[in-house]
Amino acid sequence: MDHRGMFTDSHCHLSFPELREQLPAILDAMAQSRVERALCICTTLEEFDTVHALATAHPQLWATVGVHPDNEDVREPTLEDLLAGAARPRVVGIGETGLDYYRLNGRSVAEMAWQRDRFRVHIRAARQTDLPLVIHTRSASDDTLAILREEGGFSGEGNAARGVFHCFTETSAVARAALDLGFYISFSGILTFRNAVDLRDTARLVPLDRLLIETDSPYLAPVPHRGKVNTPAWVPHVAQQVADIHGVSLEAVAEASSANFLRLFNRVAPAQAVH
Repeated sequence: MDHRGMFTDSHCHLSFPELREQLPAILDAMAQSRVERALCICTTLEEFDTVHALATAHPQLWATVGVHPDNEDVREPTLEDLLAGAARPRVVGIGETGLDYYRLNGRSVAEMAWQRDRFRVHIRAARQTDLPLVIHTRSASDDTLAILREEGGFSGEGNAARGVFHCFTETSAVARAALDLGFYISFSGILTFRNAVDLRDTARLVPLDRLLIETDSPYLAPVPHRGKVNTPAWVPHVAQQVADIHGVSLEAVAEASSANFLRLFNRVAPAQAVH
């Protein structure tokens, strides 16, 4: 089987009920759309067993372990929790983690110290396991970058943090800073939205060898499916937008983004040729 030109959805939530309940149809649609693999992202420890079960049951699915910065009133992850999750088979990343000051709900940034503490725990787990971080940052890019620099080991002591800024919507300056730290940048269906002109300008600055594509399913369905429940089968629409921005072929983006995914999430086994 020729695997050239196959796509990778680097970030989706197939454990969420609206997708989990139609999983066979989703996997069929992925195959039809040449989406070879998808990374199922964990957002709470309570959800982790479900996410992990998806990855162990289906050879095209992989998993992460982590607690999303927006999630409150959930089990707070300890370093030991994350290390235990990371030790399970088919778990290939830590997150999603990061900072989100978009929904302060009347609180000050100072009152979000619990989010910053949680992020630090994830960075420490990623460094200890040498697994990539899946980073969510919204209205908090300065603190996200500052904490990565403080905790990330970039001065040479032990493993340096590595990973991806997922569903990127920040400025070109933030993209450059993330790239300078060695991180990858992932674009979602937002890139296809008519009003995302600035984001397309930023995507033009991200080299093809540092770029991932994702759906963030069930959210953010790309044009022409905007407003529907998203699925990994639609990640080629994101790839086509990247191809248009960079002036390259769809196949080139498929190959580059999948190669980048395998380089970053290096516990994922590349698909074996079938004879």
